[in-house]
Amino acid sequence: MTQSAGPLSGVRIVEMDGIGPVPLAAMILADLGCEIVRIARAPNSGQAWDDTGGSVLHRNRKHVHLDLKSPQDRDRALALIDQADAVIEGFRPGVMERLGLGPEVCLERNPRLVFARMTGWGQVGPLAPRAGHDINYIAITGALHAMGSPDVPPIPPLNLVGDYGGGAMFAIVGMLSAIISARSTGLGQVVDVAMTDGTAALTSFFHAFTASGLWSDQRGANLLDGSKPFYRCYACADGGHVAVGPLEPQFFAQLLKGLEIAPDRFVQYDPAGWPEMEAAFAAAFMTRTRDQWDEVFRDTDACVSPVLSFSEAADHPHNRGRETLVSNDGVTQPAPAPRFSQTVTGIDAGRRGLLSIDDALGRWGG
Repeated sequence: MTQSAGPLSGVRIVEMDGIGPVPLAAMILADLGCEIVRIARAPNSGQAWDDTGGSVLHRNRKHVHLDLKSPQDRDRALALIDQADAVIEGFRPGVMERLGLGPEVCLERNPRLVFARMTGWGQVGPLAPRAGHDINYIAITGALHAMGSPDVPPIPPLNLVGDYGGGAMFAIVGMLSAIISARSTGLGQVVDVAMTDGTAALTSFFHAFTASGLWSDQRGANLLDGSKPFYRCYACADGGHVAVGPLEPQFFAQLLKGLEIAPDRFVQYDPAGWPEMEAAFAAAFMTRTRDQWDEVFRDTDACVSPVLSFSEAADHPHNRGRETLVSNDGVTQPAPAPRFSQTVTGIDAGRRGLLSIDDALGRWGG
């Protein structure tokens, strides 16, 4: 028999309101079953986040309104933190300390507490007190330099690499690791999540390739950066695009078959033939629409996929079949991930909404 509370049911987390990677990390943890109370800004703070990204990113958890500059509300926040397994915050270094909610204060009151601090630059280092955004964090790790064509400046990959890959995902790993440790040792700790650290960790594969002489610092000259004609995107007759990525010879052969190109015309990894290969692929893909090519390749291993917009993605047969994107309160959004055979996850509108601080404390026995 499956359970419906999620695998992290019973884990209590206090989330300090913010934007970007903190609410994403909290959303994922809440999707997995954590009971999270978000300490939110007062309704008249001028923040519009609840009306935009919050409609998705604030799902599956309740929130309270507290003025953390008020001694009374600060004490209420501390009383809530006393009952928590973890806190997650994304302020600049020193802000929580100035509010009287820093890790020294919180851990003295709750020695088992995990105090996760997520920032771009980390808690220490020359840039720690400085402002920054995703583009800055991935710039100093080498990741941004590798993205885009060699004849144009590097192209930011939205904020998926620094904020979300290097930040939110490493915050989740760090928090859960520290919670497991606290449950076995009785000792909590501070988790210093720097998006620069996480992004650097994500580039480990490329450091290994560089050390082996298999990766060049020249942008647009490597296996996975679009320099190869069999690993890039191509325009189609209707202005749409397809993503092409058959790195293995057997998959490359299926690409040639689908494009109706003779199987012996090209040697896949011979650079001398790449200009002609690129021209042939570009000409072939321009003979049909994106969706027509999807029909040609969908049931093959040619590694060809339609490049879909966010609004189109929910209608793709694979995404529909897995319910990868779902509708909640009329908003299309990603379903909780990953999936579990026993502790089933989902989106529960009843887990979202405003609590009074007294109700929040009552729920947690404070």
